[in-house]
Amino acid sequence: LKSDEDSNIEEVNLLEDTDILIEPTYDEIVEDRDNLKERLMRSLADLENLRKRSDRDRKDAEIYGGTKLARDLLSVVDNLSRALDNIDEDLRKKASAVVEGLELTQRELLSVFAKHKIDQIEPLEGDKFDPKFHQAMFEAPVPKTEKGTIIQVMTKGFKIGDRLLRASQVGVSSNVEGFS
Repeated sequence: LKSDEDSNIEEVNLLEDTDILIEPTYDEIVEDRDNLKERLMRSLADLENLRKRSDRDRKDAEIYGGTKLARDLLSVVDNLSRALDNIDEDLRKKASAVVEGLELTQRELLSVFAKHKIDQIEPLEGDKFDPKFHQAMFEAPVPKTEKGTIIQVMTKGFKIGDRLLRASQVGVSSNVEGFS
């Protein structure tokens, strides 16, 4: 019978005979190092890209996360504006506290909007129509105006951050050359 020690010696001899324990050459070590270095650099670049993308996504979520709620609140702003626009001097005198409450509510709502980077787009009559921020509701030939000029503002628009939330609804002049 063979002892355990004899078996171990035979196994070592077999390993040496089959050349499994070949030492790598200098060139192979350099190639392995270069491969590992390249993989490390790619991993670091991927990690940095992931960090930047996550940071950008977080900032976008902060700014644009309330878009749906903001869009729903635009009708509240519109209704407050319409109510205040239709108050005449007689009603203003009779119900000054109510009118003041409506004005304060509107200011507070717009202040909260501004805090969350929701800004009004306030075109004026005579401004040039910009399809990025304005929605033409109608066109009409109006004397002494240029084609593509805003002639009436129906509702103000809003943007959140640098994205359009709602376009301003406007009427646009359709004058042709020589008509004005």
